[in-house]
Amino acid sequence: MDPLTHALAGATIAWSLTGRQLSRKSLLLGAAAGLLADADVLIRSAADPLLAIQHHRGFTHSLLFIPMGALLATLPFLRATADRQSRAYLAALCAWASHPLLDAATTYGTQLFWPFSNYRVGLDFISIIDPIFTLILIAALFAALAARRTIVLAALSLAILWLATGAAQRERALDAQQKLAASRIDARSRGEVFPTIGNTIVWRSIYRTGDTLRIDRIRVPWFRSASYAATTSVPVAVPRGTEVLEATEVPGPPHRDFTRFAWFSDGWIARDPADPTIIGDARYSLRAETWSPVWGIRLHDDPNRPTEWINHTRNRRTDPQALWKELTGDNLTFRPIP
Repeated sequence: MDPLTHALAGATIAWSLTGRQLSRKSLLLGAAAGLLADADVLIRSAADPLLAIQHHRGFTHSLLFIPMGALLATLPFLRATADRQSRAYLAALCAWASHPLLDAATTYGTQLFWPFSNYRVGLDFISIIDPIFTLILIAALFAALAARRTIVLAALSLAILWLATGAAQRERALDAQQKLAASRIDARSRGEVFPTIGNTIVWRSIYRTGDTLRIDRIRVPWFRSASYAATTSVPVAVPRGTEVLEATEVPGPPHRDFTRFAWFSDGWIARDPADPTIIGDARYSLRAETWSPVWGIRLHDDPNRPTEWINHTRNRRTDPQALWKELTGDNLTFRPIP
């Protein structure tokens, strides 16, 4: 999730546990512990642009690293009494733990089980940026500053309820996806649904049938039946030697960076329809009405030219009015699932 949300979660969780003993210092400690797991963003290399995505949400986000990370966060308390040290460590431990667990609740993927496995856990309960979830935590922070522990606990409980709602709605969206694929007589081999920003009603759906990815928008109102809006279909990108190559490519064994990017994207990869030299992450799109990759790679066979990391994140926009129409059912492109 975004740094602000991580800091808020860490601060309010730490204060709820040790605010009476550490006062507002627990907020600072919790915020620091909630942010420090993202220190892995410093791992990058100009010669290897994929190094950053390989290690972000890696070892600093693993369950095994949480106790060590908490120890780092409590270094400022080395000269405190043993009692304050132990309370500070408890606060940092829980705050640090909130970071990888919240990241795992999103789509991006988090290596919770490193070093035993590099599997990326992405539960798709909540979008990477969720203003509602963040506002709940902001309310918890103000309650902590006012020393209102009951309100802090209530706000944290509401935040957990919001995550649980996302989990339940995800299952409904997946069920709708399965019915949609069946109505099309598609042999759905795998599928996922991803939450859109700040809600649990509109989901981005993607499933594989044969060598094709079908991408749709699925709407699951809390108390009504599901509907969908078809977006696009794109061929799955496969290793060289098994697909039609671009003019700049030559046959050969699968490129190492192709494999790394496929791992990062959980296999949801396709060529950008507007620029087939770019292999994109099909989980994310710059626009709702079609698929335009937010990020991807461009491979080169010249050993002196590193793989290009293509990042259009700054061009990504969410149209609040269009999203509101989807949420309220005023978008007439949505149809009942047959």
